[in-house]
Amino acid sequence: MNILVLCTGNSARSILLETLINSLGAGRLHAYSAGSDPAGQVHPQSLKLMAKLGHDTSIARSKSWDEFAAPGAPQMDIVITVCGSAAAETCPIWPGAPVRAHWGVEDPAAVAEPDWDQAFRTAYGLLKTRATALLDLPFETFSQDELKTQLTRIGDLT
Repeated sequence: MNILVLCTGNSARSILLETLINSLGAGRLHAYSAGSDPAGQVHPQSLKLMAKLGHDTSIARSKSWDEFAAPGAPQMDIVITVCGSAAAETCPIWPGAPVRAHWGVEDPAAVAEPDWDQAFRTAYGLLKTRATALLDLPFETFSQDELKTQLTRIGDLT
């Protein structure tokens, strides 16, 4: 199954969740991330934290969601927004009518630099809790309605 994680800038939260799902998912899900208005680079604290925690950051890059709406792009089964502004935006239509959910997380990139470490660790912790909750489920066997219900429930985890 393919999952697309969306946020406006695609530099922090969406990158963190993409990395977590790919790292923890053991191939059950393939995660991608993108933004409606990408920053053009991954936030340096995202890269620093993920590297410190042993995640591969070699493919992390800030990119537009247009890449995933184009012909030949991977077909998405799930689309998750992780920030408030992207949740309210009109998203492109992806082939296959993926299940959509919102897992809002405060933007660690909006915090002043001296407090980055704590802000990014907090966002990472919440996203890891949610990614783990998803990966603990037999989501491959769910109907779209069951999947939507579980994704919504997971989005409320704190």
